[in-house]
Amino acid sequence: MTDVRDTPLAHGIGGSADLPISPSLAIAGAVAALVVSFTVLALAWRSPRYDEATSGRPAWRFLDALVHSTAWYVVLRVLGFVVFAYSVMVAVLGEDQLTNPFFGIVFVWWWVGLVPLSFLLGPVWKHISPVRTINLAFAKLSGSDPDVGVFEYPRWLGHWPAALGLFAFAWMELVYPFMTELGPVRLWCAVYVAAMLLGGALFGNTFYENADPFEVYSTLVGKLSVWGMRDGHLVVRSPLANLDTVVVRPGLVGVLAVLFGSTAFDSFRDSSVWVRYIQSTDTSSYLLNNLAIVAFCVGVGLIFALGTMLTGVDPGTRRRALPDLFAHSIVPIVVGYIVAHYLTYLVEFGQKTLIQASDPFSNGSDILGTGDWSVNYWLSYHPTLLANVKVIAVVVGHVLGVIAAHDRAIKLLPRRHQLTGQLSLLFAMVAFTVGGLYLLFAA
Repeated sequence: MTDVRDTPLAHGIGGSADLPISPSLAIAGAVAALVVSFTVLALAWRSPRYDEATSGRPAWRFLDALVHSTAWYVVLRVLGFVVFAYSVMVAVLGEDQLTNPFFGIVFVWWWVGLVPLSFLLGPVWKHISPVRTINLAFAKLSGSDPDVGVFEYPRWLGHWPAALGLFAFAWMELVYPFMTELGPVRLWCAVYVAAMLLGGALFGNTFYENADPFEVYSTLVGKLSVWGMRDGHLVVRSPLANLDTVVVRPGLVGVLAVLFGSTAFDSFRDSSVWVRYIQSTDTSSYLLNNLAIVAFCVGVGLIFALGTMLTGVDPGTRRRALPDLFAHSIVPIVVGYIVAHYLTYLVEFGQKTLIQASDPFSNGSDILGTGDWSVNYWLSYHPTLLANVKVIAVVVGHVLGVIAAHDRAIKLLPRRHQLTGQLSLLFAMVAFTVGGLYLLFAA
């Protein structure tokens, strides 16, 4: 029998079995942390502290020179394209079985690995994206400017295409019944590349900033890094100051709702409650899972939108604009929950993918010299540490979200509503905390 840990599509997130702490105690402590944080902020944080124009200090000169050098730019582009070319090779020529490293590259390195890479290095996908590289090559050959397309990107469209792309990927991974077959995954990636190249040709690089699901994803997570740009130079900022620089565009809440909602659904679909219901009903499990993932994504968006809009505003202020203006505060919540949900999956199956990548055609080759390595399951063998890390990630993410929302509220809300106006958003974040930890334990 094949060990489930050998299957890169069986998310090794663990559940109640590897979280040997009291769920009720963890949830109560998390809610208390949020309430205490809000109370402290209300007393001690009376004026905005984050300003994009002044926050941060210049990075070391050699670092600033490095990230703006042509050599650094070329190295990143080549690195991204080499991995892309390898992925195309194993997708087209590799065998249709789960030992094909293409599955791990897509679902582990690309989907989950972008989070730690972006957290440590900033918006890394923008610099290694193969579709940007191909678009640049086409522009050079035709003598055109890659930043300028045939049309101007519609401002009203914003991040909505990125939200749709992220949902399509999450749906393929979590709901589509044939996602363990090479053909559908290969087709999805081919459609993604084709859509991105067409969008880049029509709208230039502005399209990637707005509509590339993985660039938008990476850029948002990168706002929690310490690296930022000011006046064209590299600066070092606190993650919260960097988070305040998130560009507000239509569809921003949609992107974050899909990221958070789909991750929550991934936990929910493995919960005993859902599994028992699926097994006891005559309704198609495929239909039910489709309805559930939509409900989770839409539900997260609605709860957050209501939490931001149920507040006092100045005359003339559009309440419908508030969710996108406060959406940056969901980023640390999303990252915290992704860390809690996918930590063991990334560490263990990330190693497994590297081992499989050395034998791309399952013929016993060892082209990377990693074929005889073995996966280190150290994290899974230390369940108490793993449990603490997961709970801390969720709690810290929510506390940072409360701080980010508080600072933005002081900027936007009239003085008489700066504290009471945040209560509805605090209730929404408490709901996210309770729901997130409950699902983490229920999986």
